[in-house]
Amino acid sequence: MYTLFYMMPDLIPFLVLPGSPSIAMCECQVTPVEWERLEFKQGWNPEAVLHTVCAFANDINNWGGGYIIIGLSAKDGIPQFPPVGIPRENFDRIQGEVISTCYKMQPNYLPITQPYEIDGKHILVIWVPAGDMRPYSVPSTLGSDGRRQYYVRAGSSSIVAKGDLQTRLIELAAKVPFDDRINQEATLNDLDLGLIREFLQEVKSDLFDESASIPFAELCRQMQIARGPVEALRPVNAGLLFFSKAPEKFFRRTWIEVAVHQNEMGRDYTSNTFKGPLHKQLRQCLQFLQQDILRTKTTKVTGRAESDTISNFPYNALEEALSNAVYHKNFSEEKPVEVQVFPDRIEILSFPGPLPPIKNEDLQKRRVIARDYRNRRIGDFLKELRLTEGKATGFPLIRDEMSRNGNPEPQFYTDEEKTLFLVTLPAHLAFKGTKLVRKLTTDDIDKFFEESIDFKTISRLLENDIAAVSDYVRTQIVSKSVSKSVSKLIDILHFLVSEKTREEALRYIGVSNHSKNHNTYLKPIIEAGLIEMTIPGKPTSSRQQYRITEKAKKLIQ
Repeated sequence: MYTLFYMMPDLIPFLVLPGSPSIAMCECQVTPVEWERLEFKQGWNPEAVLHTVCAFANDINNWGGGYIIIGLSAKDGIPQFPPVGIPRENFDRIQGEVISTCYKMQPNYLPITQPYEIDGKHILVIWVPAGDMRPYSVPSTLGSDGRRQYYVRAGSSSIVAKGDLQTRLIELAAKVPFDDRINQEATLNDLDLGLIREFLQEVKSDLFDESASIPFAELCRQMQIARGPVEALRPVNAGLLFFSKAPEKFFRRTWIEVAVHQNEMGRDYTSNTFKGPLHKQLRQCLQFLQQDILRTKTTKVTGRAESDTISNFPYNALEEALSNAVYHKNFSEEKPVEVQVFPDRIEILSFPGPLPPIKNEDLQKRRVIARDYRNRRIGDFLKELRLTEGKATGFPLIRDEMSRNGNPEPQFYTDEEKTLFLVTLPAHLAFKGTKLVRKLTTDDIDKFFEESIDFKTISRLLENDIAAVSDYVRTQIVSKSVSKSVSKLIDILHFLVSEKTREEALRYIGVSNHSKNHNTYLKPIIEAGLIEMTIPGKPTSSRQQYRITEKAKKLIQ
């Protein structure tokens, strides 16, 4: 068993630099293999390394670059342990040759090198982040007859990009993705050290311990969240989205909006907005949906010890759908991710749609293969936090989780112009007709005793099982005196146990029979469902009276 570093989202071990933002450390028995992001070299071969550095820097599939391990042989793509190693006395020479060899790349590009020791043998890791100035070219050979070629990765090999592949490289890679661009309106002061260290600690990066002592600018540079010359080092967009306290300062409407509807009419709903660093707003939104929207039912099956437990929406499917909406959103557009919650479904809308050539009919397939990603850096961070997969597994995961829970088939849609992407998760049929009532919390009950009455909180409180929280309520009554406003509310409800006119009700609380007083004192209680009109179809009827509802009777009790 060897101690390996690995890219957490793919669960494929890597031997990588301790300063990389996508690194965690674990004891792992899974054997790493060569693929699009990893190549092993038994010895130093300048020409082969140059071609692979060029391919990783071109990053045609937007994986984020790759790693070359020198001193570790491979058989059928599988590394052989113990390592062959590199003589220590050769390290300086080889690292110098890496620099001189990579000077042959156009435009200029230099990878990052780091020596390691495994089982007493020395190896050299070459970290090749995706380049900002793609496409890169290098000579086909280091001899005098070498022709300049573009190299890309195809599986575990570095090949010359020809024909359509070369055209695609030039068209797709000639520009830096938005999330990896330098933001000229921000400075390093806009990045928060606390958020950065919290992230590094969570992903168990070696850089966490160093982050307390190295200069902040060097920390940001090592994490690839800031670039530029020493005198003008600035954050990249992905760094601001994850590590600034208010990303909306730089990217307008970069948040998640949630609307919870009680019916299809669209008038009776509550809304919430989740802001802040991208991963935090995503987690806070998921926590809200899990606590306030998700419901479970447990059914005892005759003749079987185990019970069946189902949810109205499987959490894993919801998490994957929302995470992907954030992952693939265009952050240069001023459009938030929108979540619409209805009793029979959840709709997650993001902008724009998938990148070409994916069409709406492709979304109806079980697995949708896309090798072009809009936000490769955002994807890297989300994968490190285990919030998304990034291996074209999102669609199958959502379908499987919905099927396993017994929900109808999820729906995926984009329009012809690919301006939007809509995911619809139908609720389990066993929950048909279930009201989306927010679960009661002790904070809600505390609000009930505040000086200013929160009628929506009262309404939600009464939708819950009062008996389940009665002990807490009694504790609050004993520990603090009931506020005057709450007392006045209780008095009104007691007064309206028998039917009264509007004039009588307003006079009872000491105000005149005026429409302004009606709107101030009676209307909120009506909307909270605590009192009702005896003739609801004719609000202005001369015979109109008011009385308490069943909800109010619960409250009085």
